[in-house]
Amino acid sequence: MTEGNFVDYVKMYVASGNGGKGSTHLHREKYIEKGGPDGGDGGRGGHVILRGNSNLWTLLHLKFKKHIQAGHGEHGSKGRSTGADGEDVYLEVPLGTVVRDTETDTVLLEITEHGEEKIIVEGGKGGLGNWHFKSSTNQTPRYAQPGLPLEEKYVTLELKILADVGLVGFPNAGKSTLLSVVTSAKPKIADYEFTTLKPNLGIVEYRDFQTFVMADIPGIIEGAAEGKGLGHYFLRHIERNSILLFLIPADADDIRKQYDILLDELRRYNPEMLDKERLIAISKSDMLDDELKAELKKELDNELPIPYLFISSVAQQGITELKDILWKMLND
Repeated sequence: MTEGNFVDYVKMYVASGNGGKGSTHLHREKYIEKGGPDGGDGGRGGHVILRGNSNLWTLLHLKFKKHIQAGHGEHGSKGRSTGADGEDVYLEVPLGTVVRDTETDTVLLEITEHGEEKIIVEGGKGGLGNWHFKSSTNQTPRYAQPGLPLEEKYVTLELKILADVGLVGFPNAGKSTLLSVVTSAKPKIADYEFTTLKPNLGIVEYRDFQTFVMADIPGIIEGAAEGKGLGHYFLRHIERNSILLFLIPADADDIRKQYDILLDELRRYNPEMLDKERLIAISKSDMLDDELKAELKKELDNELPIPYLFISSVAQQGITELKDILWKMLND
């Protein structure tokens, strides 16, 4: 998936269909006097429906669909004939899509399972025909119900990536490099900050043909929750990850401080993120010799509140151990 093809935020106008009106027809036939009312009901207006599709990873196909209109219900007719229902519109979306009312910012619904269908706006109900209103005292009613009007609203579709493991770290911490080593993904890698501008997904192959999904989230900087840098656009993707893997380079000035800053940004964005399981990977550890690594390990044993390990994506150090730990955490 290239960066230009990844779309995780779409605004659109959606409208259902009007319900068809009921008929006021009176039966007319040769040799039958006073046939009575036989007006049929109006058809239901079409719905706009969201449907989950596990084969989609982006909202790109909806990027240029700014106006969605379902079909209107047909009017009822003679012989108690019900009008045809309006055509429903189905919007296929990737799993993890959240729909918000653009004006109120309230969450209307979310899609998390393949094939799951939820209605964004319901079509208007069709009106009843005049045959429903006949009685002993009103044998020729000349009125019927009009159909109910359509629903319309402006909505925002947001994609929150569903991944087992989310990579969290400052820019240039080695997240994309790790993803390229443990999966078949080909994220952009360079020696400058904010190389990753869009989230990347990869499937990690584990023992006995088992797999789990890893997501590389663009780098977070201090103040991201308030809108600094790029990370604030993508913090929502971390909400759906089962495990947070913090990547901190071995040459960082203060590893514990970097971890605290990253954790604080997640807390300020959504305190519930602190309930997720966490693991720290000290990346680029091939720069450390055995003596420096032992010294740093002694220091980190006293400072870090959660488990950690040393890895090097380039030198393939600690990668198998990392997979083992992540798999165990996912299945405990």
